[in-house]
Amino acid sequence: MQIFTSIADFQLWRENISGTIGFVPTMGALHKGHLSLVEYSNKKCDTTVVSIYVNPTQFNPSEDLSSYPRDVDADIKLMKYYNVSAVFVPTDVMIYPNDFSTVIFEQQLSSKLEGISRPAHFKGVTTVVAKLFNIVQPTHAFFGEKDAQQLRVIQKMVLDLNFPVEIVPCPIIREENGLAMSSRNEYLSDDTRKRASIIFHSLEMVKKQLQAGETSSKQVVGFIKKTITSEPLAKIDYISVANSKTLVEIDGNLSGEILVSVAVFFNKTRLVDNFTIIL
Repeated sequence: MQIFTSIADFQLWRENISGTIGFVPTMGALHKGHLSLVEYSNKKCDTTVVSIYVNPTQFNPSEDLSSYPRDVDADIKLMKYYNVSAVFVPTDVMIYPNDFSTVIFEQQLSSKLEGISRPAHFKGVTTVVAKLFNIVQPTHAFFGEKDAQQLRVIQKMVLDLNFPVEIVPCPIIREENGLAMSSRNEYLSDDTRKRASIIFHSLEMVKKQLQAGETSSKQVVGFIKKTITSEPLAKIDYISVANSKTLVEIDGNLSGEILVSVAVFFNKTRLVDNFTIIL
């Protein structure tokens, strides 16, 4: 396994790699969710590249950039067991030189859901992913469905800007109690982690209601709200029932492919989860 901290050194290595190249961009603090993406890449592609970079431009000023979990040495050690060909670990000055002045911003999908709560977030995501795609030159890139809106924004960017990359969505990986795996789960105490499983259980119950014939978006939102707020530590940021492709909220009867998604605070930790269903 090669470890690169220089763009030039990585690109020199990349010139000699042929066949399909799978790319898994991460912000480190790797968990089973990340590892599942690596496993999908290993199955689908000849070569797998993982990047580890905590991207400052996707954090709003009040968010947890300074305290975001970091353990690059442990992450690299873990990658050695997962048949990863190269790990790319750039620095801030490498990604954003002092005279850096270009951004990539998807304007439709990014303005909804997470984009309301975190206005600068997706501009940072699309800019850094575009840069990483240009550096790594992958044939495939693997993203988890936990961050459903991010997945759709990146798919739209790839389509609009003609990146020769196939975006591969990968299923949500969950803890034993159903909580979607996230690096930010490290902020939670054992008790809070148990309580946060209410998010998953509320979504699972409403999924069953939809499968049984419920078609009212108002009923869906109301049920999720009632269930989550029964947990005193939970503070809802948003509950969304939207068209899965456009992310436009549905007010009324539900049909077609819909995305049900939530963002919930437990103390200062913001957790997201979702599911997609065709009615």
